[in-house]
Amino acid sequence: YFQVFKPVIQYVMEFFQPTAIVLQCGADSLDNDRLGCFSLSTKGHGECVKFVRDLNVPLLAVGGGGYTLRNVARCWTYETSLLVNEPISSELPYTEYLEYFAPDFQLHPEVITRQENANSKQYLEVITRHVYDNLKMIEHSPSVQMQDVPGDLIAER
Repeated sequence: YFQVFKPVIQYVMEFFQPTAIVLQCGADSLDNDRLGCFSLSTKGHGECVKFVRDLNVPLLAVGGGGYTLRNVARCWTYETSLLVNEPISSELPYTEYLEYFAPDFQLHPEVITRQENANSKQYLEVITRHVYDNLKMIEHSPSVQMQDVPGDLIAER
């Protein structure tokens, strides 16, 4: 996942040169989600968040999808800790909700692969190049200012 995410996001950043990012941190791509089929761990998902955080562009991270609530809670807890640079324990603290995180009671549950990864490195490189080619065909929206607007030379009264 990260093998495609990182180069695509780097290219998007170079292409659009945004001055701010809104990052939707949906958890439905996680392995333990009812709909997730990427075999993506919370740590892998978090690597993507850290990568975007480290671009040093103002960032607003928001929640998103997720169909297994305990995994959404794990994901957002972990990613919040990454965004504020505050390490946290993998062992979940005792609360009235701890039973929902059985049987492991861990922030990072074991990833159980439900399907074999049939994506070769070469195939992922082809996909990445295809995304690059598609991005080259996108024109900037005329309603979106793609560069900073200089201030007025004459001060308003």
